[in-house]
Amino acid sequence: MMKVQSFIKGEWLTEGKETDLISAINEKPIAQLVESDIDYKAAVEYARTVGGPALRELSIHQRAFKIKFLAAYLMERKEDYYKLSSHTGATRKDSWIDIEGGFGSMFVLSSKARRELSDLPFHVEGGTERLSRGGTFVGQHICVPKKGVAVHINAFNFPVWGMVEKLAPAIMAGLPCIVKPSPVGSYLAYAVFKDIVASGILPEGSVQFVAANVPGDLLDHLGSQDSVSFTGSASTGKKLKAHPNIVENSVQFNLEADSLNACILGPDVTPDMEEFKLFVKEVGMEMTVKTGQKCTAIRRTIVPRERVEDVAEALKKFLSRTTVGDPTEEGIRMGPLASSLQAQRFDEQLEELAEVTETILSNGESKDSYTHPRVLVCHQPMTVEGVHRIEAFGPMTTIMPYDSVDEAIELTNKADGSLVASLFTADDEIAAEITLGCAPYHGRFMVINKDSAGESTGHGSPMPHMVHGGPGRAGGGEELGGARAVLHNMQRIALQGSPTTLMNIVKQYVKGAETKEAPKHPFQMYFEELEVGHSLLSDKRQVKDQDVEDFANLSGDHFYAHTDPDAASRSLFGKIVAHGYFVLSAAAGQFVHPDEGPVLLNYGLENLAFLAPVYPGDTIQTKLVVKRKTVRQQREGDLFPFGVVFWDVEVKNQDEVLVAEYTILTLVKRKNKLDIDLV
Repeated sequence: MMKVQSFIKGEWLTEGKETDLISAINEKPIAQLVESDIDYKAAVEYARTVGGPALRELSIHQRAFKIKFLAAYLMERKEDYYKLSSHTGATRKDSWIDIEGGFGSMFVLSSKARRELSDLPFHVEGGTERLSRGGTFVGQHICVPKKGVAVHINAFNFPVWGMVEKLAPAIMAGLPCIVKPSPVGSYLAYAVFKDIVASGILPEGSVQFVAANVPGDLLDHLGSQDSVSFTGSASTGKKLKAHPNIVENSVQFNLEADSLNACILGPDVTPDMEEFKLFVKEVGMEMTVKTGQKCTAIRRTIVPRERVEDVAEALKKFLSRTTVGDPTEEGIRMGPLASSLQAQRFDEQLEELAEVTETILSNGESKDSYTHPRVLVCHQPMTVEGVHRIEAFGPMTTIMPYDSVDEAIELTNKADGSLVASLFTADDEIAAEITLGCAPYHGRFMVINKDSAGESTGHGSPMPHMVHGGPGRAGGGEELGGARAVLHNMQRIALQGSPTTLMNIVKQYVKGAETKEAPKHPFQMYFEELEVGHSLLSDKRQVKDQDVEDFANLSGDHFYAHTDPDAASRSLFGKIVAHGYFVLSAAAGQFVHPDEGPVLLNYGLENLAFLAPVYPGDTIQTKLVVKRKTVRQQREGDLFPFGVVFWDVEVKNQDEVLVAEYTILTLVKRKNKLDIDLV
């Protein structure tokens, strides 16, 4: 039988109190939890002194590549995880959300970090801020790795996704992790974690695993450089957040709590509309996926009063097709709850709700871990507070009628904060009014009509690209959000100094900094040879009337300010002016080297601004500066290993007036292959 053991200071702890972990399918032991005597102070110190320095030696992109390769490694072993996942009560479809959804999140977060964050150990955030009139004193925000440890305390409902969606961004931020899963379903988290260790992809000390009911005195040893991320019940989360040491040392605490999420049927939707069918399906699916054990599940179904009966009957019909049983058997749509204890709690919560609602669908109480979908109705939800406060964590929802759009908004917000709310409407004016009315109280808001439904990822699916979390009861935390997920784990600091000093600190060109002429034309230099601050000052070129006329004919842009002297005299410029895109093209002609070399192609252009007019007779000169560099992975089919070089471009006229500025991106050959290539 599997032994779920702790992994502390690079070693598996094999001795300790053994407790059976029970399968939700058959109430038989599936594994044993081995609770060892853990020296949490030593575990925290090990993470800080071994894992942290090893991660901080790497750039964000190098860490992100490790997460990408780790996700691929785990994905190859997914079938082993599926077999274990069924014992949590999950169907194959439920397990897909947890397992492949988790690994997919790792891929997305890795990709977003490599595309949007600096290829440095830290991230240079945004542009510089000019803090003085002469430009000799500027500011720059950067996000740096903390010198602490990230403690992740995860819920039972998503043993895999809940672990890796926290672990991946923390590792990319340079922060080692201590993972503490819920004992329920911990055998699945353990199986994945054991493979993470076996892969050897992450540096020593990056991850540790706590197999225990409660994390002992772990929180007592955390300080200001550490963080805690908790997912679970609001009551438990609040207790941990109020831990004396957490408060005393201002330890960063991210709380993502279960909430009473809502789904609204717009007042414009009638039973014959496609949006009505989509609404009923969404509510029914969110009730039964993962047996309703999702922090994003729809607990409150908010509908126009005249549609209560229509929705109730349609929902009962949809749920009548929900077959309950062993999730490994063919045709079963909903498995058991995660444990018999969860089933008992579900029934107790339903009993509380039964005092203030009418039950219109029920097949009796739970048996062992198995239960059935329940549909309740609260006829006066504006005055009954219990339906906005009591959450039954299982396959249930409460239908709540409203009499106006304002009332629908008020009802949706009465739970005082949720992870997600959704709206089904075919009327965009209604969509705008309800969305903006609800927005302050919800972390995510999904609006569905027949046009978007086909590709919608669903009410209950937090996507790694978008933030996950919510205000109030939902905990006030924030996770995911693409590259933001990494920055959540870093320390943002405002740097101030001269442009040259800041450039030398942040390893990225800062406007106004001193540059040095490249030893040869930059387009003839390999990626490794180019240094931030390498520059090229072009020859000068006079712009002639014929240039403007020829460009108009070539481009087809005969805008009057470029071609009609009479009309141009009444324009903002007062006379004929050169096309902005002519200036852009002429600048390229000034800095591009014609010969074959390491520069492969122009990859893009960012932040173009035309700042002053260029008239025929003016003279322009262009300065090209290496702004920053990013290594890209060589993939099968790529002829060369390469990187992306970001070049700062400034075009000035004969009076040293800046007429245009922008950033261009080029693919540049690398001399050397790296360990990320062709993996």
